[in-house]
Amino acid sequence: MPACGLAPARPALEALYALLLALYVVVVVVPVSRTLYRLLESRGVASDRAVYYTRKFIHIAAGGVSAILTPILFTTPLIPLAASTAMAAYLYFRHTRGKMGWFQTGRDMYDVSFNIAWGLSIAVLWCVTGDPWLSILPALFISLGDGVTGIVRNALVYRRSKHWSGNVAMMLVSIPLGYLIAGWPGALAGLVSSIVERLEVGPLDDNIIIALTSTAIILSSTLL
Repeated sequence: MPACGLAPARPALEALYALLLALYVVVVVVPVSRTLYRLLESRGVASDRAVYYTRKFIHIAAGGVSAILTPILFTTPLIPLAASTAMAAYLYFRHTRGKMGWFQTGRDMYDVSFNIAWGLSIAVLWCVTGDPWLSILPALFISLGDGVTGIVRNALVYRRSKHWSGNVAMMLVSIPLGYLIAGWPGALAGLVSSIVERLEVGPLDDNIIIALTSTAIILSSTLL
């Protein structure tokens, strides 16, 4: 089993990369997504649907892009984990001290759990497998796969739901993505993730369930 080295090989450079990536995420989350929300409302889209579209846009543009860049920019999972934890803490703070209403709601804190699942799944898989590309698969499933899922459902059903169309859309994204990065075990992880996306068990929302399930499948296939 590969040892998990947490000290970055290029600490100053990777800290700079993290700062630039954080600035990109802030731009996506604040001016860009807020503009998208206002544009949707101006086109007659109901506020709750506009919030949902905006949240899924952030999944893809912030979470997805960051995940893809992680193995390119960083040599260990330490900085990505620290960044995602800091983002989760900040979003939790905003929930308690004044929500960013263009993508946060009072019904849930799924944006917080998204960042926790994103960072922890990358850290665990990177440490155990030693493969940074394998490590980003669960993060890509919750960013790109689940992002497309929400957009398709919102467009077809006109409300937040667990309609089957979203699971089909997620399969069309996640299965090829899993196969491209990890072969058939990755494709299996993408398939199962697309199915369990319908589940919410107590405090465990779909972000956490997808990350847990896909991480378990990838770990099992690697260790066995």
